[in-house]
Amino acid sequence: MSESAAGRAWLRAQVLRLRPKLAQRTLGSAGAPVPKVAIVTDSAAALPAAWLEEFSRNHLLAVVSMPVIIGGNVYAEDDAELESHISLALAAGTAVSTSRPSPGQFDSAYRAAAAAGYEAVVSVHISCKLSGTHEAAQVAAARAPLPVHVLDTQTVGMGQGRGVQSAVASAACGGDVAEVLAAARAGADATRIYFYVPSLEQLRKGGRISMASSWLGTFLDLKPILGIRDGTVVPLEKVRSAPKAIGRLQELVLADIAGRGAAAAQLSIHHFGNEPQARELGLALQRQAPGLAGATLTRLPAVLAAHAGLGVLVVVVAEELVPPAVPPAVVPPQQTPAP
Repeated sequence: MSESAAGRAWLRAQVLRLRPKLAQRTLGSAGAPVPKVAIVTDSAAALPAAWLEEFSRNHLLAVVSMPVIIGGNVYAEDDAELESHISLALAAGTAVSTSRPSPGQFDSAYRAAAAAGYEAVVSVHISCKLSGTHEAAQVAAARAPLPVHVLDTQTVGMGQGRGVQSAVASAACGGDVAEVLAAARAGADATRIYFYVPSLEQLRKGGRISMASSWLGTFLDLKPILGIRDGTVVPLEKVRSAPKAIGRLQELVLADIAGRGAAAAQLSIHHFGNEPQARELGLALQRQAPGLAGATLTRLPAVLAAHAGLGVLVVVVAEELVPPAVPPAVVPPQQTPAP
């Protein structure tokens, strides 16, 4: 499982699927499409680092960091020490919380897209039922120097990330705002999220589940399997032990894969503080689903790990649309000279 190869292959597959439309697009001097729409998202999208690096060029994609607060200190997602800070804090029982990005952070992202010559922005975000990020983006959109369309994906992690990747693929092929929005919506809607947490306590502290659900899980030592449905965390099943819970998680994912067809499915697996366990889970799923198109393994973003806690395992099931191919070169829009 490679977080870079699978992510790049998926986008290339998307671009190939859209390639027949290129003749209708504005082309640069090299015959490549000129993107008109930039994409902005937030760090809850859990995009693989190598994929993000490759497709953030020319301001086509920007990620606004969501802050994490540990014992009164505020950290950004890109802080190199953040994972260890959160791990130590969670193990010690130190308060860990999160906050939405400020509208000013979105102001900067939208202004950068305008300065780079884009005509509009599609801003793709974590469910508004889990974070105030969508609202902050809307505040900034109302005063942006170009049209900004804010989309609530009603999901999180690589469920949201798949919507972002679909939007980037459409924009890279010269798609207009309506096409990019439709691609983002379709990409997010086609995913399903299944996850296991050793304890419900962090989710309860963050208000992501009810006190009653947390108490029941702790009192009876039940191990929950959860999902994201209609933008909120929902219980799927409660199992008596951790090994049984992880086994049941595999069964639910395999049933989803079977419904799509192994060759059409793609997995993203998130972890925090338990990478070997996540890798073992991914390999087990690949062994049990011959023909599975691929999987990526990525650390859960700190802003999500702060609520899920240590030892979380998240599996996002999406669809691999067509075989991978090398995308056409993308010509950046004409940049506006700095004043």
